[in-house]
Amino acid sequence: MFKVLIFGDVVGKTGRQAVAKILPKLKKQLHPHLIIANVENLAHGTGVTPKTLTTLEEAGVQVFTGGDHIFAKPDAAKIFELENSPLIRPANMSVPMGRGEKMLTVAKKRVLVINLLGRVFLGDKLNEKGIEIANPFKTVDEILKKYQDQKPQVVIVDFHTEATSEQVAMGYHLDGRASVLFGTHTHIPTADAQILKKGLGCITDVGMTGAKDTVLGVDKNIILKRFLEEDKESFDWPELDEAVVNALYVEINDRTNKATKIKLIQKTIKI
Repeated sequence: MFKVLIFGDVVGKTGRQAVAKILPKLKKQLHPHLIIANVENLAHGTGVTPKTLTTLEEAGVQVFTGGDHIFAKPDAAKIFELENSPLIRPANMSVPMGRGEKMLTVAKKRVLVINLLGRVFLGDKLNEKGIEIANPFKTVDEILKKYQDQKPQVVIVDFHTEATSEQVAMGYHLDGRASVLFGTHTHIPTADAQILKKGLGCITDVGMTGAKDTVLGVDKNIILKRFLEEDKESFDWPELDEAVVNALYVEINDRTNKATKIKLIQKTIKI
């Protein structure tokens, strides 16, 4: 049985500390072969830096995925320039930096990890910045065709989306061709972890790991002012002593490469 542990959006310092604290316990309990984390919010809520990524690498995370904010910090370029970078970015973003997929061998398994970005509600925002988002459904088809000669046994996809409908549709699109599809971006865990008819383990959103008593990791008072007074105060990601942890655990059959168990992990811990 091939076991995968996935953290959704890890937000800021509190999120990094939470992963570092809880991961040793989860490793002893679940014995995952592969650990993945979405890190587009890793460095004080927006983007990623070499230093913040190192914290999670030292904790035991092996592969990192991104989203629409992954290039927010200039230092991210140093990570993408590494010869065997552990960080990938959405494959369907029109940017020259980095790669959108990563092929690796883990526990004698050929594993392909793919990162995609949804277009619904996200496309216009990025278009304003000069970044185009190609069709994620066609993009994933192209990637699977590209790697078909290498015969990946396990395919895992992080689909970073705003719209649940886009996420659900991707599940049906990949059922029978991938082992795991997990959603990130909304920071809210969904109650739809399931295994589809052809063996795809999927969930609309894993949820965030970050400071508790916040709005998606952001200071709740700032967000309340925005809603109540239409205030435009900048976001702030507080460093608190209590964190929520949302992760996904999946077991994949060694013979069929289909998901046989999928479970959402939700915990509140002290930092």
